[in-house]
Amino acid sequence: MNTPTPATDVSALSFEQAVEELEKIVAALERGDVPLDRSIEIYERGEALKKHCETLLSAAENRIEKIRLDRAGKPQGTEPLDGA
Repeated sequence: MNTPTPATDVSALSFEQAVEELEKIVAALERGDVPLDRSIEIYERGEALKKHCETLLSAAENRIEKIRLDRAGKPQGTEPLDGA
């Protein structure tokens, strides 16, 4: 059985590492071959990974800027992306 070991602090993981581990947790839980106590443990780890990914995505979205164009269509500067 190849389930992740929750030894690594979630906050130390990159987005990609957290998503990869979360995918492994989901696969293990979907297979249903994990003992109940281990299922609870990795489910809790999955919740922590999900929150970490959401935090990282939110931070990335806040850093994205959009390019402002003047009336002639030339770049004039940047402004925060407001999501609208």
